Amino acid sequence: MVPGRSRIVGDSPVRKDAFEKVTGKARFVDDLSVEGAWVGRTVRSSEAHARLRAIRFDPAFDWSTVVVVTAADIPGENVIAAIADDQPCLVDGVIRHAAEPVAVIAAPDDRTAGEALRHVSLDTESLTPVLDHESSDQALKSYEILKGDVERGLAEADLIVEGTYRVGHQEQMYIEPQGIIAIPRQDGMLVQGSLQCPFYVHKALTRVLGLAGDEVVVAQTVTGGAFGGKEEYPSMIAAHAALAARKAGRPVRIVYDRREDVRATTKRHPATVRHRTGVMRDGRIVAMDVEVVMDGGAYVTLTPVVLSRGTIHAAGAYRCANTRIRSRAVMTNTPPNGAFRGFGAPQTLFAVERQMDRVARALGLSPLEVRRKNLIGVGDTTATGQLLTDSVGAREVLEAVATAGNVELRHAELENKPRVDGAHLARGLGLSVYLHGAGFTGSGEAHLRGKAAVALGRDGRFEVQVGSTEMGQGARTVLAQIAAEELGVPLDDVDVVTPDTSIVPDSGPTVASRTTMIVGSVVREAAAALGAELGAAYPSLELRAAAREHAIERGPLRVLREYRPPPDVRWDDAAYRGDAYPVYGYGANVVEVEVDLDTLQVEVTRCLAAADVGKAIHPQLVEGQVQGGTLQALAWGYLEELVLKDGRVQNDRMTNYLIPTTLDTPPIETILVERPYVRGPFGAKGVGELPMDGAAAALASAISQALGVEVDTLPATPERLLDLVRGSR
Repeated sequence: MVPGRSRIVGDSPVRKDAFEKVTGKARFVDDLSVEGAWVGRTVRSSEAHARLRAIRFDPAFDWSTVVVVTAADIPGENVIAAIADDQPCLVDGVIRHAAEPVAVIAAPDDRTAGEALRHVSLDTESLTPVLDHESSDQALKSYEILKGDVERGLAEADLIVEGTYRVGHQEQMYIEPQGIIAIPRQDGMLVQGSLQCPFYVHKALTRVLGLAGDEVVVAQTVTGGAFGGKEEYPSMIAAHAALAARKAGRPVRIVYDRREDVRATTKRHPATVRHRTGVMRDGRIVAMDVEVVMDGGAYVTLTPVVLSRGTIHAAGAYRCANTRIRSRAVMTNTPPNGAFRGFGAPQTLFAVERQMDRVARALGLSPLEVRRKNLIGVGDTTATGQLLTDSVGAREVLEAVATAGNVELRHAELENKPRVDGAHLARGLGLSVYLHGAGFTGSGEAHLRGKAAVALGRDGRFEVQVGSTEMGQGARTVLAQIAAEELGVPLDDVDVVTPDTSIVPDSGPTVASRTTMIVGSVVREAAAALGAELGAAYPSLELRAAAREHAIERGPLRVLREYRPPPDVRWDDAAYRGDAYPVYGYGANVVEVEVDLDTLQVEVTRCLAAADVGKAIHPQLVEGQVQGGTLQALAWGYLEELVLKDGRVQNDRMTNYLIPTTLDTPPIETILVERPYVRGPFGAKGVGELPMDGAAAALASAISQALGVEVDTLPATPERLLDLVRGSR
């Protein structure tokens, strides 16, 4: 860093992408003008489970005006590459969920494409579907974590507390729907689109198209939100567009409308979690026995890693000498579930936080007191046996919200008097504290070997080259800040290239709260190496001047670096023990509600959110992440409900799948706690997923206190609350 210059890291400069987005100059995939592009539409099943006998094309329509792609037209493998090769690109045999793609139609315009779609029918033989994950016996994946002796711990406990918790689907509801343009080339295929992980799409396309890696190029367009919903699913829509473009011999654009997007794409995994907790009279937890069942839907997609993260987080932010966590994901004939912010952890953290409240009530202690007694800290071990030694901010975030929310006094007040004088309202307060592993689980980062480059261009400016995508979270700005800080140059001297698989290195996917911490650390390392090389070439010049001289005299310069996991991080994939993550982030929430006793409508009147992020590279962006994730978690808790009937989504539009508007958004008071992580760039840890993990549990606890019932199923809609209230009478 240049002496005397104000720091870039820790400041909140204007975002790199702000001007284009605020002024409307940003070009999303549906804004792009591609000469000669046709429109693609997808033929989908209406049944949840059936044998496909034939696809019928009505002879009343002139099929010579369009191009039709079926499984028979796939030149490579009929598979969407993910963790398992079980999901076909287009059905060729058995339909396993409603809205499953069977064929693709490409036409010169949307009207013709829509007309063609109406003249296609499916000849099927109906099969019996499995629609309930609690009754499914078709396992997709299972895990078991063992620590200590659970049966002995339960036997020695003064009290055993049991609870069962259920959570439903959640739709990502990104502002911009899924969209891809495929452009055939003489040497292969170019795909542009709204996506999180260009190299995932690249891998999938090489297999479907039967092409070599250098024959496929995937480039991200401006992406209007994702939340995990554009992690694996764009591989499907890209394959459909590319196959249609190949057969038509011209570009094909597929952009879903909202209804198709909601019906067909992946969602958060529903789950059922059962707890048996052994506790002593003083509030200490001595045994945890947890069973997790997640609904994977019809195909594997990312279910094994979602289940993995949910399993590892199921014991929450608490110490416990004797822990057993058994989990499994099962298949149902519903649309596949996949990535969503939090990636399995919100489901199991909701359960453990509600269980902690149940423990507190059973012992006659306050929710805050029970958490204080059992909270994990430096020197403690997690359920997988990971020793926590660095950047453990669990107690700090808990005490921050407890103090700011005056939790002890407010909880006691509301416990004694939840009803509001003169109004048919009841009030309640809920508390949660939680953790979230940053980066890929276990040996994931070692296998990924994420790469990043920092380059000096011919114009003397610097460029960060990564596969990590900007999707609204501010990655482009934060990575530029890290590079600029390390180089000691102004932020305006650093650009971040838009990901294109023919240009940028594979940094790994933009998921798992890894972009800032993992990719950012590699960017910093590459920037340091580039700066050292320039300094050695021009020792008498400050770096900006050295960069200009090098650009003039010697031309561009590029330094590539690869992520190296910390040498002391050890993980056993077979035993599922060891250091599950390099480090954890920690969060805490306090939520206060008012419930209308006539309508059972819930209003959040106050929300506190504390987050230990290591170091806030861009504090304003971090606060935005915390506030956005917290609101998303609150909405999952009481507002958002995906309704399925016979395996088909019933509320597939924004008028009947409710998400919070500004009028539903409470003031969210954000508290940033910085416990620097020694191996993170300037101390930073991941933050994107953390705020999704705890607010739903705090909300459910607040509603429980207000109504005097146990809210253990999400979402806590008025209809569910009415059943609970009636059942308690």
